[in-house]
Amino acid sequence: MNMLKGLHHNAYRCRDSEETRKFYEDFLGLKLVNAFEIKETKTGRTTKALHSFYRMDDGSCLAFFEVPDMAFEFKPQHDYDLHIALEVEHSQLKPMMAKGKAAGIETRGISDHQFIDSIYFRDPNGYVIELTAKRPNHEQAMDPAQNKARESLAAWQAGKAAR
Repeated sequence: MNMLKGLHHNAYRCRDSEETRKFYEDFLGLKLVNAFEIKETKTGRTTKALHSFYRMDDGSCLAFFEVPDMAFEFKPQHDYDLHIALEVEHSQLKPMMAKGKAAGIETRGISDHQFIDSIYFRDPNGYVIELTAKRPNHEQAMDPAQNKARESLAAWQAGKAAR
C-alpha cells in the first residue's frame, strides 16, 4: 500500500506575489487560500519571504515563494524543462485559449496528445502552465499493463547505453 495520499502542494519561486495572484486567481480562477510571511527559517536564519497558496478543486494547491533578497534567475521555461499541467473539462479549452489571447498572455494549442488535449500559457514568472483535458481513452492509455511503460523505459535505457 502506498503511504502517499496525494499532492498537497507544489511550490515555485515568483517575482511578485500580486502579479502572480492576478494570473492564478483572476485569470485561471484558483482561489488564494493562504499567504503568510516567513521571517525566520527553521535553522534560525533571518529571511523575508511571502508564501502563498492557490487551491484547486481536489484540495491540492500551487504555492509560491516571493523572496526579494535571495537571488533567483527567472527565465522562460521550455515545456521539457518545467511545466505545470492542470486538468480542466474539455469544454474549457477553447474559451480559456481565447481568454489568454485576449489578455495578451502567451498562449499555444490546442495540442493533440492522443489521450489528452492541451493548451499552454506562460505565467508572469516564465513557467509554462498547461491546461489539459482527458479524452475518453485516457484511463486505458495510462494503464501500464496496456501501454507497456516499463518496457518503453527499458528500451530507452538500452538505447542510451548503446550510444
